[in-house]
Amino acid sequence: MGVGISIFLLALGGILAFAVTADVNGVDLAVVGFILMAVGVVGIIISLVLMNQRSNTSHRVVEERRYRDDGTLY
Repeated sequence: MGVGISIFLLALGGILAFAVTADVNGVDLAVVGFILMAVGVVGIIISLVLMNQRSNTSHRVVEERRYRDDGTLY
């Protein structure tokens, strides 16, 4: 889940929790909204941690040098 999807879940959860006043039998839309907002926050945190790990990679450069018998480079 990327940052974009997490922001979408936050927005959708906020709309359901604070803006929708409809009643659905057996479903509390405010609770569903808060759950979606929590999932969005967790998704953003996980995405940021994974992006931070990718940026802290190190690369090794290997150079091969060949010398002739008299000590000069090819």
